[in-house]
Amino acid sequence: MAQARSWQRPWHDHLPHHPSTISRSAAHHEPTALPTPLTPDSLADLQTMVRELHATSSPWIPSGLGTRMHWGAALQPSPLISLRQCNTVLDHAIDDLTISVQAGLSLTDLQAVLAEQNQWLPIDWPWGSSHQPTTAGTVGGLVARGLTGGLRHRHLGVRDQIIGIGLIRSDGVEAHAGGRVVKNVAGYDLMRLLCGSWGSLALISELTLRVQPIRPARALLNLKGDLDALEAWRAEVVASTLTLELLNWQQDPIQGLGIQAGIASVSDAAVTDQLNRLESLAESHRLKAERHPWDGPLPPPAARPTDAGDQGSQQWLLRISLPPSQAQALFSSRETQALRDWHWLLAAGAGCGDAWSDQASTRAQVQALRRRVEALGGRLSVLIQPASQPPEETLPAWTDAPSRPLIEAVKRQFDPRLQLSRGRLPGVAKPVTIA
Repeated sequence: MAQARSWQRPWHDHLPHHPSTISRSAAHHEPTALPTPLTPDSLADLQTMVRELHATSSPWIPSGLGTRMHWGAALQPSPLISLRQCNTVLDHAIDDLTISVQAGLSLTDLQAVLAEQNQWLPIDWPWGSSHQPTTAGTVGGLVARGLTGGLRHRHLGVRDQIIGIGLIRSDGVEAHAGGRVVKNVAGYDLMRLLCGSWGSLALISELTLRVQPIRPARALLNLKGDLDALEAWRAEVVASTLTLELLNWQQDPIQGLGIQAGIASVSDAAVTDQLNRLESLAESHRLKAERHPWDGPLPPPAARPTDAGDQGSQQWLLRISLPPSQAQALFSSRETQALRDWHWLLAAGAGCGDAWSDQASTRAQVQALRRRVEALGGRLSVLIQPASQPPEETLPAWTDAPSRPLIEAVKRQFDPRLQLSRGRLPGVAKPVTIA
C-alpha cells in the first residue's frame, strides 16, 4: 500500500480530538468552511482510510463532488472523504436495461454514457444544476439526498431506480445488498434505507440502477388560469389513464402560477393524441393551454433553476413534501402569499418539490410557512438559508419526525461511534453528537 502512505500523514496529523462523552449538540450554528476533501484513488485505499478513522473514533464526512455539502443541517468540521476518483462504469447490461457504477461517477457523465445507447436514467436534475458537467453532483450524492421532482409522476423516485447497492460502513467494512437484475428480493432492502440518509449511515460506494430507453417523441403543455380550475384539471388528469412523463406546479414572480405537463412516447401520433385530450380537458375548465417543444428526455432548463447551486447566490432553498391534493391550499395560504419574489416547483402528482428565493425573507415568514405545511400533513426542510443570520435566528434544517426514536436507533446500529456527518441526521432536529 505504498500509495496509501502518501495520504496517511497529512490528514491524520490534523484530526481533531473528540472525547467519548456524549452530549446534545449546541444550537444550530452558521455553516463552517469544510476542509479540502481527501480523494483516495480506489475503494481499497478508501477502506484503509476509514478503518484508521474508526480506530481513533474520529469523525468524517462522506462526499462526492462536494457541490451541495452546504445543504441541510450544518456539519461539524471533519475530514471529507470524496469518491470523485471512484467514478467507473462497472457494467452496462444494455439489453437488460441496467447499469452498475461506482458512486463517484457524476450524474452528467452517467447520462452521457447511457445516451450513447439511446437510454437514460429517469431522474430529475438536482436543484441548481446547469449544463456544466460537475453541477449535478455524483450518482451517490443524488441517492444520499433522495430528492426527486416532476419525473416521479411516471417513474417514481430515485430509490425506485436502485436494484443493488454497495456501501462502506463507519468501521471500513464493505457490504452489499440487492443485485444486478431487476427481479431481486434477496436480503434486507438497504437501498431504501440509505436513500435520503444524507451520509449519516454509511458511504455509498456502488450502485446498480434500472434505466429506460429514450422515447423519441415528446412535447410540453403549459396551463394558466384560476387556481381552483388548475387543481380540478390536475385531479382529473391524475385519476385518468393518461401517461404523462411529468406534471409540475410552477410559480415565479413574472409568469405567476401554472401547471406544466410533459408527454413522451414512441410516436408523434401518440403524443398528439394525449395533447389533444389534455387540451380538451383544459378547455372544459376554462384554462389557457399552450404547446411547447421539448428536446428531452430530461425536463427543460426553463422548468428548473440554472446555475443556482452557488452557496453565496441563494438566500433560501426549501424542500417541501405534502399530500398532492393539499398543494392548492398551500398556494392560496396567506403564508405563501407573504413570500414575495419566490419561485416554486412542485411535482403535482407526488406533492414534493422546491421553493427558493434570492431575496431576504425573514425567519418568521419561513417558520410560518413550515407550520402551514405541517398543518396540511406535510414536511418542510430548510436546505439553504442566509449565512448572515445570527445563530439564534437559524432555522433547523428539519424538525423531529414522529419516528425519531427509530431513526436514532438505526443510526446507532450503523454508526455506533457517531462518526459520520456529525450534526446532520434527517428527521432529528438536534442529533446526539460527540462533545
